[in-house]
Amino acid sequence: MKRIILAVTNDVVTDQRVDRTCRTLTQAGYSVTLIGRRLPDSPSLTPRPYSVSRMRLLFKRNVWFYAEYNVRLFLKLLFAPADAFWANDTDTLPACTLAALLRRRRLCFDAHELFPDVPELIGRPRVQAVWRKVERICLPRVDAAFTVCQSVADVYHSRYGINMTVVRNLPLSTVGSLKVRSTFAPPYTLLYQGAVNVGRGVRELVDAMQHLPQCRLVVAGVGDLYTSLLRYASTLDWSDRIQFLGRLEPDRLHALTAQAHLGLCLLEDLGLNYRYSLPNRIADFAQAGVPILATNFPEIARILSQYGTGDLTEPCPAQKEGEAYRLYLLRLATDINSTLQRWGSIPPDTRQQIFSTAASQLCWDNEQHLLLSALRPLL
Repeated sequence: MKRIILAVTNDVVTDQRVDRTCRTLTQAGYSVTLIGRRLPDSPSLTPRPYSVSRMRLLFKRNVWFYAEYNVRLFLKLLFAPADAFWANDTDTLPACTLAALLRRRRLCFDAHELFPDVPELIGRPRVQAVWRKVERICLPRVDAAFTVCQSVADVYHSRYGINMTVVRNLPLSTVGSLKVRSTFAPPYTLLYQGAVNVGRGVRELVDAMQHLPQCRLVVAGVGDLYTSLLRYASTLDWSDRIQFLGRLEPDRLHALTAQAHLGLCLLEDLGLNYRYSLPNRIADFAQAGVPILATNFPEIARILSQYGTGDLTEPCPAQKEGEAYRLYLLRLATDINSTLQRWGSIPPDTRQQIFSTAASQLCWDNEQHLLLSALRPLL
């Protein structure tokens, strides 16, 4: 049995792409170990069919975190039984690449995003240059490379000449149990699920709720802005219609999603990483039979155009004040109302057909064979 060690810098609890990858590899007959990190508030892991190891680190962020993580990861990989090392995102590449070279093992890379172009690095050219240098050194040594959408694959090919297999970050199919809501009338539940970070449009949603008296907003997720936005929302006159639930286990999140009238995916145009992203919630809402209002970016627009599971809106503005921002909030509220009214006018049987078709195609069941086909010749 071939042994694969995967590495990721998060605490693995809510990383569904990595979990699905590990389960697919396990079901295909590989022995899988996942290495992540343990944070002070990391919840316990539910039982999984593969091994998980989480490291407690002294440093939580910045250069010292990445340095400590990669040094300790390298020491683990140097002596662990393995036939291949699998780096999830660029921040795990240094340790995985060096271990693969020294031990003459296969090296796989899964880019969940354009790491040097994440919003946190925009305006920090020196840090971006370091991560691009890491990619220039490591990526030519990769034996198999994967990513989440064609736009990201095209960027990596243009930068480094690397060919990546596109394995979209899609959920498991629910088509057998999918049932759309029979009634579509106010009061409406709007749902944001995902990281509460810079550029995700959560602040804009909180502010737009003043123009949406027939709606309540539910925010499911945590992130860098979670505490400040929770505090900010509590000061608003319409705070009774906004609920922050924090981090949810996948099963509870799936149940919550199915209860929503409208899913939301609003992004700022903060560089290529957001512009070319295909957030997994686009398919998550489709699997739950819930329409979505999403930013008009290329990969998102391609899916919504093909399957008709939602509507598009313009990107969030960078400035959160002034007349331009006030007009944006009014336009966003108008788009939300228009989307709710449009979907409310569609008969349940038609909505069921739309989402059943999307759910049968936008699922991990159709993606995992691409991953295995690229991996099998190597091992």
